[in-house]
Amino acid sequence: MRTETGTEPVHRPLELDPKRAGRLDRKPYGIIDIGSNSVRLVVYDQLGRAPLPRFNEKSLCRLGDGLAQTGRIAEDGYRRTVEAVRRFRAIADAMGVSRLDATATEAVRRAENGKDLVEAIRQEAGIEVRILSGAEEAHFATLGVISGFFRPVGIVGDMGGGSLEIAKAIDDRVSDEWVSMQLGALPVEAIMQGEGNPKRRIDAILKESLPAGLRHPTFFAVGGGWRTFAKVHMLSAGTAVPVVHGYRIAAAEARAFAKSILKMSPAKLAELPGVPRRRVRTLPAAAMMLDRVLKHLKPDHVVFSALGLREGWIYSQLDNEERYLDPLIEGAQLVGLPLARVPDFAAALVPWTAGLNSDETTNDKRLRIALCALSDIGWRDHADIRAEESYRRILQFPFIGLDHTERAFLAVALHARYAGRLDAPYLAGALSLLTPPDRRRAEVLGRTILLAYRLSGGTPAVLAGSRLSIGPNRLRLEVSHSARVPDSEAVSERLSLLASTLGVKSFEITVMDAL
Repeated sequence: MRTETGTEPVHRPLELDPKRAGRLDRKPYGIIDIGSNSVRLVVYDQLGRAPLPRFNEKSLCRLGDGLAQTGRIAEDGYRRTVEAVRRFRAIADAMGVSRLDATATEAVRRAENGKDLVEAIRQEAGIEVRILSGAEEAHFATLGVISGFFRPVGIVGDMGGGSLEIAKAIDDRVSDEWVSMQLGALPVEAIMQGEGNPKRRIDAILKESLPAGLRHPTFFAVGGGWRTFAKVHMLSAGTAVPVVHGYRIAAAEARAFAKSILKMSPAKLAELPGVPRRRVRTLPAAAMMLDRVLKHLKPDHVVFSALGLREGWIYSQLDNEERYLDPLIEGAQLVGLPLARVPDFAAALVPWTAGLNSDETTNDKRLRIALCALSDIGWRDHADIRAEESYRRILQFPFIGLDHTERAFLAVALHARYAGRLDAPYLAGALSLLTPPDRRRAEVLGRTILLAYRLSGGTPAVLAGSRLSIGPNRLRLEVSHSARVPDSEAVSERLSLLASTLGVKSFEITVMDAL
């Protein structure tokens, strides 16, 4: 494990903290990203480890159009950018944003009048724009992947409107090897429309620019064009989890799909499910670059990331203590605890469920803790729909720090927590992502939490006076006299349900003098 000083291990807490989840001292945070193709404002609920977007809007200013020919940002794009930032500033002020950062990338960096644009924005909108270098783009995009996954290792490629940055994520840091190339959507589009063989021209740039050491079985794809590519592929494949972040496919499959897109006419591309109108024009460039990058880097698989430069910038603003908080657990408790009837109960569930799996890994533990945080999100729903509604929420909610398989695990477990039928037809997609042991683990965890709520009424004090004892052929719920928990029919039914899930025939409730 990497250490901060080289001698002391990094502390990575895996715990729930209701006070941290419920703190109200953090106000909304906003960032304006001035790219080569679009200008975007994202307002997050806070500047933190698992920021949730509460507003997201972009203006298609296409600052990179004609830049290669003139060396300047065209007048129309220049004007629209200033107007867009002025509007975004007004929205941010109205939303009570406490801090508003702004960054600019390839087009502004390269243009002769890029600094003039930055000055115009400062004068008309009162915002200081930081022009990022190619090295900074690569660094922050990779930090975005580091912030959005659980200890990721792999090559990160961020394809924007004007440039392509490639670097390597190594757990909690960015490698020293990186490259920034003028192979964003707009210049690649120009190459594809120009003379000569576009593949050869792109391959020549990649061959000359890519460092030899940038190799790994995992390639993380970042950027709007590649996110659209992932959406189209997901819909064509009928993917169980309708979320781009954490979507994983074999590199060979990605290349084959990219080649099929390159054969389509603009009219056919516009008819593809999942392709926004604004992306029809640049999707072929995104497909072309994904195909050529994968050819050169030779990874085994591609993982698509919804987080990139903006989120990497946010991550860089946090102190070390907050950086090492788990993004999934933080997001789960920020969502789940304020919705719970008794926010402190989730923290009591964590030790109560700790003995279910004797060979629990660190990743198993973080999923279990996240589920405890989310375990009461459906209490306001009608009893007939709680299981299905909670299952579907988890499949689609913008959590980070997990892939599709882990998301499916949480969804199936929460469905079981609400006494959902394990043979429900709509579970088939999520269950197909889980191995038989993981499916059983999800179901057992969900049924255990169901029992805990029924036993204690959602109160930590009563739960503390009980424990589960699981043997090879029997299940016993032990309760203390002080807990004053009766052997009720409702508790027995939940205990029987858990025993059935565990595959044991014998179960009992035993009152103990002390636990």
